[in-house]
Amino acid sequence: MTLTTPPSPTATAVPPNTAGVPALGVNVTGLRCRECGEPEELASSHVCSWCFGPLEVAYDEALLASRVSRERIEAGPRSLWRYGDLLPVLSDDPATRIDLGTGFTPLRPAPRLAAHLGLRELWLKDDTRNPSGSFKDRVVTIALSAARALGIETVACASTGNLAGSVSAHAAAAGMPAYVFIPHDLERGKVVGAAVYGANVVAVEGNYDDVNRLCVEVADREGWGFVNVNLRAFYAEGSKSIGYEIAEQLGWQLPDHVVAPLASGAMFTKIDKAFGELRRYGLVDDAQPTPRMSGAQATGCSPIAEAFARESLDVRPQRPDTIARSLAIGNPADGYYALQVARATGGVVGHVPDDEIVAGIQLLARTEGVFAETAGGVTVANLVRFVEQGHVDRDERVVAVISGNGYKTIEAVEAAVGVTHRTTPALDDFLQALGA
Repeated sequence: MTLTTPPSPTATAVPPNTAGVPALGVNVTGLRCRECGEPEELASSHVCSWCFGPLEVAYDEALLASRVSRERIEAGPRSLWRYGDLLPVLSDDPATRIDLGTGFTPLRPAPRLAAHLGLRELWLKDDTRNPSGSFKDRVVTIALSAARALGIETVACASTGNLAGSVSAHAAAAGMPAYVFIPHDLERGKVVGAAVYGANVVAVEGNYDDVNRLCVEVADREGWGFVNVNLRAFYAEGSKSIGYEIAEQLGWQLPDHVVAPLASGAMFTKIDKAFGELRRYGLVDDAQPTPRMSGAQATGCSPIAEAFARESLDVRPQRPDTIARSLAIGNPADGYYALQVARATGGVVGHVPDDEIVAGIQLLARTEGVFAETAGGVTVANLVRFVEQGHVDRDERVVAVISGNGYKTIEAVEAAVGVTHRTTPALDDFLQALGA
């Protein structure tokens, strides 16, 4: 099977035109409440005015059914915008699109890790290869493109780190002022990774949930486009591209089982949504079984896993205490929906302590040459447990989502790795050190 290669790192405000592919048009009819189904007008809004439920994008499904095809997708750009028909496009003007070449990241076979775990077939969806080093580039390119189409000038976010870097990078490329709000004790690499692009970095005394509450108030007062607040309906749709890519890169086949990290739960639910859309529009054989979706959390912030263990859909907020800060959302907005997906597909939700997270990072690096941040360690460590506990069938085709680059969180592993030998420049001293 031929695997994909990562996109070019060259930043372009507009993706290159592709000969023979019709231009993307407006495919969105408005917004719709996820709970009561009430329609809302297209705007920077995230809460239903009728029942206060979360809003999601409503598509022109007849248009999509007439337009979407494997051939059209395969002729598109080597980025997530090849799936633009299935993502929210709010303007016919391609200049509104903000694109750094995100997506179409490698789906890597992982034979050595598979052998270690006793699995027949294991793949890694390697989102360490995105422009700012995490899957957040997927959601940000969609959210900022929507912001530009809606006439929003200043963009912002509440972030545990990766989102701050991505918003800062995309805003810089678009020439848009940006404010990124982060917990005060965030890893230094993630702070620098946001500040280097010239964004206003606002460190808030408190955890992510404190940051998020402040951002909701700022969004209401200032009217800025917060990608994960008032632009959340558009933002969340970007994660669907992970599911689209997995299927296309497997030769338009669905995997048997996907293991993905859980923070807010949005990425997890959108991958599942993508698999459903692939069926609906005839891009994969409808006879293929629905992939099982299993979620991975850190013990120090595991509200979704805790609810799953109680066999409940009631997610009780927690105060985070874990090295996996990119997953440290104690009150996950989509936790309820993530639990529904896990149960409906026959998956599970688990959690692992910090020492196993570090071991997971090391195991992935030493078997497959992929250095993941702590969220990747959470995914791998939970996968190890799921296999041991029999939740993952050893004959399944399994995909593990590796959502961020390890160079963002070196503090997590620096105490566990380091120099193995010390020597002077003399050969005899080296040989002596080697012998020792």
